[in-house]
Amino acid sequence: MGSLQFCGSCCFFFYPRNVKPAPTAVREKKNVDPLLWVSEDVAVQSLLNKLIRSSLVNTTNQVEVLQRDPSSPLYSVKSFEQLRLKPQLLQGVYAMGFNRPSRIQENALPMMLAEPPQNLIAQSQSGTGKTAAFVLAMLSHVDPAQTWTQCLCVSPTYELALQTGKVIEQMGQFYPEVKLSYAIRGNKVERGQKIQEHIVIGTPGTVLDWCHKLKFIDPKKIKVFVLDEADVMIATQGHQDQSIRIQRLLPRDCQMLLFSATFEDSVWRFAERIVPDPNIIKLKREEETLDNIKQYYVLCNSKEEKFAALCNIYGAITIAQAMIFCHTRKTAGWLAGELSREGHQVALLSGEMVVEQRAAVIERFREGKEKVLVTTNVCARGIDVEQVSVVINFDLPVDKDGNPNNETYLHRIGRTGRFGKRGLAINMIDSKHSMNILNKIQEHFNKKIEKLNTDDLDEIEKIAN
Repeated sequence: MGSLQFCGSCCFFFYPRNVKPAPTAVREKKNVDPLLWVSEDVAVQSLLNKLIRSSLVNTTNQVEVLQRDPSSPLYSVKSFEQLRLKPQLLQGVYAMGFNRPSRIQENALPMMLAEPPQNLIAQSQSGTGKTAAFVLAMLSHVDPAQTWTQCLCVSPTYELALQTGKVIEQMGQFYPEVKLSYAIRGNKVERGQKIQEHIVIGTPGTVLDWCHKLKFIDPKKIKVFVLDEADVMIATQGHQDQSIRIQRLLPRDCQMLLFSATFEDSVWRFAERIVPDPNIIKLKREEETLDNIKQYYVLCNSKEEKFAALCNIYGAITIAQAMIFCHTRKTAGWLAGELSREGHQVALLSGEMVVEQRAAVIERFREGKEKVLVTTNVCARGIDVEQVSVVINFDLPVDKDGNPNNETYLHRIGRTGRFGKRGLAINMIDSKHSMNILNKIQEHFNKKIEKLNTDDLDEIEKIAN
């Protein structure tokens, strides 16, 4: 359990106990939340998505499969029984709450479990079941009688490696003969020893050291090599080169599996160097749309006027839950305090929190314990809270050069109008510069953003209908 610290009358700040600052925690510099442009951000966001994702995403996304050999039959499965898994692994799958394969699992698992092994490059977002899929593949290919490392999995960060390790431990809970080791900093192994654990998961630098310099692992005996979160990997200095060097140590018949949430050209080039002759699976991303979101802007002269406008909006319409985005943690802290003094239940989220703290705050907001989430840019992506009916840009999103950040605007206001419901987005404008930014956003999306007079309560009431 965590401890609650109170600020104001009803403002909750949630910090779990015994959470040490994680290495991936990005500290804010110059008071501007840097999570839009620091290379570690993608790792932080990926970990945050894993921590707050309690179940698979119910996706209607289409799966596109490109086979290495187009003439070979294309198999997909609708049940885990069709995979002819070892009984103890099937038991582990069901114990984890998987009743039937997800979309990515339906197509990926037959390829991963095929004999002879097939290489795979797969695109899938958080919550699609891809970690469970490659974990199942590793556990299936292990021969417990052979006391050496047979499967290697590299993740971009210590924390993401631990998350994958948890899945291995859960899925293998009825298969205790299979042993797991972590090639991460702090896990000391005496020189001259050989790792006897069947599966090793770790970060690229340590895994490379264990295979090459320290020779704890014989890379020529590896059957399965998994590279997870490739898009995060190439955003982290050194990881790309280390991953390629690991791959070059492996035998030709080693099965190569690579996963990435996104596939820009740089990720594709990296994937093609890691995985020869691949099958390719793409999970098409559901496009976020502004079609069912009503957008307005409010003219103000200061943050105090913005706050007064916010109070008028709250006084005129019923808001289930709201997310309010600020540019700096100083503004976010000030606004959370002012709202709490007005009697609102407020959660505060900003970039100096470690990932576990953010996850705890988001979980409380998702459970409805707080009705307002005031945040910097740290959670524009990946949070699906059905009750969010209003998103307010207290400050418009800009990049580090002060230009409009259209993608962040889309992700922010995309937190409302989800699950087929109509949403409401309100932008606070306090200068000619911010009006200029709004006009550019309007032009980019080709959607008119209407002016709202928050001194006219009748006008505010109309927008809610």
